[in-house]
Amino acid sequence: MKLIDNITRYVAYFTAIILALLVLLVVFDATSRYLFSEGSTALQELEWHFFDVVILLSIAFTLRHNAHVRVDIFYTKFPEKLQVLINIFTAIFFIFPLSFLIIYIGTGFVEMSFVQHEASSDPGGLKYRWIVKSLMPLAFVFLLLQAFKELVSDIKKWRSL
Repeated sequence: MKLIDNITRYVAYFTAIILALLVLLVVFDATSRYLFSEGSTALQELEWHFFDVVILLSIAFTLRHNAHVRVDIFYTKFPEKLQVLINIFTAIFFIFPLSFLIIYIGTGFVEMSFVQHEASSDPGGLKYRWIVKSLMPLAFVFLLLQAFKELVSDIKKWRSL
């Protein structure tokens, strides 16, 4: 279980680096566009791809730190045993099925993109669209691993309450 937390942590470090690079890229792009009237389609698409990395690879980290979106106005008022039961229920009936579905369908999209040599339709855009598309199933593999670890922890916690 420690291995899963370590994977999630290192993916989060990588995501933080990409986020810092995204900030620098946006500043550079905006400066070159507004001060020098020079723009680049490839730079704008790279910004979108970096944003995809940040969002998708942060999902498991968010689950690990219990910072995901839910209706906390009700959840926080529930007894701890009910909160843990809700976590178990949502992992089994929502996170696992959704993750498996996205991994299954997403892998097909990545494969099709790779085989077709999919690239940006914009002149000067980025090639190898399959790379960014591969983040979708990969992100949900990480989420699935983290959800499994959290499920095991929640079951232990529920039994001890």
